[in-house]
Amino acid sequence: MTTTASDMPKPWRRRATLAFGNPYLLLALTSLFWSGNHIVGRAAGGVVPPLALSTLRWLIPTVLLWLIARRHIVQDWPTIRTHWKIMLWFGLTGGVLFTSLQYVGLQYTSALNVSVLNSLVPVLIVGTGALIFRDRVTRLQLAGILVSSIGVVVIIAHGDLSTLRELAFNWGDLIIVFNMAVFSIYAVYLRQRPAIHPLSFLFMLGAMSAIGTLPLAVIEAMSGYTLKADWMTFGVIAYVAFFPSLLAYAAWNRGVELIGANRAGPFLHLIPVYTAVLGYALLGEHLYAFHVAGFALILGGVTLASRKSAEKGKAV
Repeated sequence: MTTTASDMPKPWRRRATLAFGNPYLLLALTSLFWSGNHIVGRAAGGVVPPLALSTLRWLIPTVLLWLIARRHIVQDWPTIRTHWKIMLWFGLTGGVLFTSLQYVGLQYTSALNVSVLNSLVPVLIVGTGALIFRDRVTRLQLAGILVSSIGVVVIIAHGDLSTLRELAFNWGDLIIVFNMAVFSIYAVYLRQRPAIHPLSFLFMLGAMSAIGTLPLAVIEAMSGYTLKADWMTFGVIAYVAFFPSLLAYAAWNRGVELIGANRAGPFLHLIPVYTAVLGYALLGEHLYAFHVAGFALILGGVTLASRKSAEKGKAV
């Protein structure tokens, strides 16, 4: 017998309703869970196969969601079937590509680098929305995109411009930058999400993501990179299945639904803060001057990009 919100005691039901209606709490928790994902993904680098991890990250929540939300899924199935193309698009961008590339990138760069580069997403959301949906873009937003892009270059180059001249980039950093662009596409397309229950949407996102990453995990296993039955592997899988997947995506999708992608994006700036603390405490990673400089530029650029022009006619 499954438990629904109506079966919960009234005080718990009220608290759950209030929490699910508070976008700021939801988005702050999203950043915390995704920050933990960077730490766990980095710690598991070279030990837990990234594509197998990505597959299990979606497969386990999908099974759980079927058990607890089957009634909603069955009820929403006609709508899901009608909008299968956009659901497939969500699975490809928000699931298959985003999670797979994230774990691959973490094999080659630090959790802190990933988290700081995450701060580029709000600007990418603005730019992607303008390109795809013709969202209004002001001169301030364009200036913000430029400043934030410089910040990304500083981080990729590790503060050394000779790195750019020699093209000696860290491939993990480049993979993560591309991955942030993929996530921005997912974020702006959420406005086209079909009118179905949030758990039904999350189930379909998880199912399509698991199906899409499974062939990649099989190829990875055939190359000899397989899962090991140890406590670290079990712990990593348990964390990524529940927190950055099930809970974080539910919170992010709801937060974007309540306040929009452009306003939700800046909450991702909390990720480097969380990661700096967790990375120092758990991984022994250090915060270097180029991280601070890059993040300051990204933060300044995002501040510009998120502001609305006070003058009319300044859009481009």
